Amino acid sequence: MDYVAVVLIGGLVGAGELVARYRDAPLVALRAWSAALYVGLNAAASGVALGLIHAFGWEFGQTGDSAQWTQVLVAGFGAMALFRSSLFFVRIGGHDVGVGPSSFLQIILAAADRDVDRRRANARAALVGRIMADVSFDKALVALPTYCLALMQNVAYDVQDDLTSDLKELADTDMDEHVKSLNLGLRIVNITGPRLLEIAVISLGDTIRRDADGDDT
Repeated sequence: MDYVAVVLIGGLVGAGELVARYRDAPLVALRAWSAALYVGLNAAASGVALGLIHAFGWEFGQTGDSAQWTQVLVAGFGAMALFRSSLFFVRIGGHDVGVGPSSFLQIILAAADRDVDRRRANARAALVGRIMADVSFDKALVALPTYCLALMQNVAYDVQDDLTSDLKELADTDMDEHVKSLNLGLRIVNITGPRLLEIAVISLGDTIRRDADGDDT
């Protein structure tokens, strides 16, 4: 049972890391084969860590059941800290590159990122293209993100500040207005997810919709 608990904890730690990286559709991140491999490696690392703890008799100053659960928790939550470490660093092309288990894990995580990104890119392009098809960038620039953030209750202030900065930069960009509108939707959907963005656009209606003649103003 100790190993079952440790493997579950390790898998959840890996899954949590992937979910945190894809806020618009967190569960989709777990469906990619590379993501499953990364979660599996996290789980396996926790099992190996518990094996080492048992082999060396580490009880972390505890006895009885306390020692058993301490070993499980340390292996489950601390394994990836151990296996993310580098044995030494080498300088390649002006950069310090860690050599050790962390290098392998970073390769798997990067593969998972690319795989999930490709999957999400197709879906995001279709969803945002449909939702923002008739939205005027100039009319929606302030109203839409403000309304979306007001609908949500727990968006961190630093996330809101980053969005404000991104939108200011987008507004100053010399780009087609429709393309700006699509980019506005993509930036918002990263925080709200596609369903809330769609509801917000419907709710705001004509106040952010392009005029019939195509004039955004």
